[in-house]
Amino acid sequence: MTFASLGLSHALLRAVGELGYEAPTPIQAAAIPVALAGRDLQASAETGSGKTAAFVLPVLQGIEAVARPRRTQALVLVPTRELAAQVGESMREIARFLAEPVKVSILYGGVSINPQMMALRGGADVVVATPGRLLDVVAQNALNLTSVRCLVLDEADRLLEAGFSDELQRVLALLPTARQNLLFSATFPAAVQALADGLLRDPVRVDIAREPEVPARIEEHAIEVDAARRTPLLRHLIEKGAWSRALVFVATRYACDHVADKLCKAGIPAAAFHGDASQGARTRVLADFKAGQLQVLVATDLGARGIDISQLPVVVNYDLPRSATDYVHRIGRTARAGAQGLAVSFIGAQDEAHFRLIEKRQSRRVPRERIEGYEPTETAVPGAATGGVKGKRPSKKDKLRAAGLR
Repeated sequence: MTFASLGLSHALLRAVGELGYEAPTPIQAAAIPVALAGRDLQASAETGSGKTAAFVLPVLQGIEAVARPRRTQALVLVPTRELAAQVGESMREIARFLAEPVKVSILYGGVSINPQMMALRGGADVVVATPGRLLDVVAQNALNLTSVRCLVLDEADRLLEAGFSDELQRVLALLPTARQNLLFSATFPAAVQALADGLLRDPVRVDIAREPEVPARIEEHAIEVDAARRTPLLRHLIEKGAWSRALVFVATRYACDHVADKLCKAGIPAAAFHGDASQGARTRVLADFKAGQLQVLVATDLGARGIDISQLPVVVNYDLPRSATDYVHRIGRTARAGAQGLAVSFIGAQDEAHFRLIEKRQSRRVPRERIEGYEPTETAVPGAATGGVKGKRPSKKDKLRAAGLR
């Protein structure tokens, strides 16, 4: 399979060649011809599978040159600021190769709305936005959505998890009923499937099978340690392993700030990355980490959504994730593009039962390890709550969302 066989224009074939795309990924091979044919699409694809190009390429090919002011022909909705910036910049990069210029506007909250509205003067061919900021801009009469011919929902499950259900319905009410809809989601719980059923018209369904196990190129370690000794152990591992960069996942914003502060005081360049920080601060921190000016990025799951860091050698589960799927998503941020990666999980006495459930869902066992000088002394309290691993059955919240969408 080649990009030339998918029906892309000569300009876009030149773009993928210049940008180093060697061959289409499975999601690109399946989705691009469907989107180019004008069909609605329901696609299940993981982060890192190449799904952004799977909709960016056909969306750009479908843009028609129109006289100024431009009319918005395509709308891409995403759950986070970082993903909006990532998708928008990817679209701009590919659009450079088109004969007719395509204007892409990126809208997200956490920053002043005025520059974004100024950028919309003269219109925009494509808008990439988070739902809340999009509605704010429309309310200011800075954007009209009546000409949208293609709607893309990227990471639809995250959109609903982030509480955008009501805002999403308000956006849909502003769009023409005659349009193409492309829906991408890593998972399809009841709420997302209800959204898809109400949104899509005779869709083509594409399900790219996810890896049943963690890729073999990721080396996993589960280290037993008391909760109070995790930060000293983390510092020890960073120094002993000479880690050039590490992404550390914690459960709360407080822990995010606390761990980053402790590392900085120990002389390790680190920064927190979570939703409470301003957009400007988050952008600077992420840029510094990608540039190698920061050695450690301490992040919550919500804060880290939508960020893509190439050549990341180490991921640390300082706190365990809620579900087995989140575990795979976390450690899958290392060992990309065929590289080797290291994933370390800290296991306290109260975490053992929880981690066993994660292992059971993955049908794998990670041997426990102990580091000299950091051996655990705590024992689990019988009957103590350890937290559950979210399963495949819809939760009460999922059911309520599905009922609301219906």
